[in-house]
Amino acid sequence: MTSRVRQARPPQPTLEMVAAVAGVSRATVSRVVNGSTKVSPEIVASVTVAVNELNYVPNRAARSLASRQTQALALVVPEDMTRFFGDPYFAAVVQGITRRLDQSDYTLNLLVASSDPQHKTLRYLRSGNVDGALIISHHTGDDFVAELETTMPVVFGGRPSTADDLEAYFVDVDNAAGAELGTQRLIDIGRHRIGSISGAIDMPAGIDRLTGFERTLNRVGMPTDAVEHGDFTAAGAAAATRRLLERCPDVDGLFVASDLMAIGALGVLREYGKSVPGDVAIVGFDDSPAATSGPVPLTTVHQPSEEMGYAMADTLLRRLTGDEHVPHRTIMPTRLILRDSA
Repeated sequence: MTSRVRQARPPQPTLEMVAAVAGVSRATVSRVVNGSTKVSPEIVASVTVAVNELNYVPNRAARSLASRQTQALALVVPEDMTRFFGDPYFAAVVQGITRRLDQSDYTLNLLVASSDPQHKTLRYLRSGNVDGALIISHHTGDDFVAELETTMPVVFGGRPSTADDLEAYFVDVDNAAGAELGTQRLIDIGRHRIGSISGAIDMPAGIDRLTGFERTLNRVGMPTDAVEHGDFTAAGAAAATRRLLERCPDVDGLFVASDLMAIGALGVLREYGKSVPGDVAIVGFDDSPAATSGPVPLTTVHQPSEEMGYAMADTLLRRLTGDEHVPHRTIMPTRLILRDSA
């Protein structure tokens, strides 16, 4: 019978081992590893060489105990899974967030919940599992948001519904101005009966885009009654478009508050035998991959969704480091992208 000899694992590199190789103190290595700016570039370089040589990985658990930080952030999306995975806007925002977090020691926890009657999400967030939260696609009825803001640093993607709270941090575009661009395009190409499929009116983005649409038509004395409310989904927009065509069959221009909804509207227009842009011109909003995935490439209002995600994460990380110069409001520009639909 042969006996199996278990090989001992090589010792895990420690701060002391890194310090010995770099020729500095343990405290100096700790400062470099934790990103302190109070260390000379020469010392940082020598410690970095030692870290790479030993393949040293900081002990996250120990650092969390020492700093009372988890090195984790939460992305909270008060939507159902179908909408989260079906709307390319969310993918772009998450990509921007992770691109920024890749430059830090933070990891991201994703919490998608359209309803939380047992308050599991809030309990999880308030139990010390994360250091801060990013919130996107929030609705006016999401009461847990106000409670969360009293617990930890929060940054919103999009203007929060509590806009009168000057202390809120958020990253957004000027949705009203973007909607004005899109609506003006329909006026400029000679459309006379312009309607809209709005976004959800319990969301600031939906409200602001509808405001921009109405403001533009009011400026030129055109009626603003050809509006049906959608919910930022293709199915919801399809239903809204059917209602609009039954009520206002003479519509020849349509501003739709998201590209995904515009795809839903396009399908209904084809059902009704209407050509795009011949019978009805359409302008969307987002400039997401959905804008070029349908039967007619969409003219749309571009918003820099990935850059917005990056800026959200950057704002939260700066808050967590105590940066006193972080802006409360970061507003990014929109621009009109011309394609075949208008």
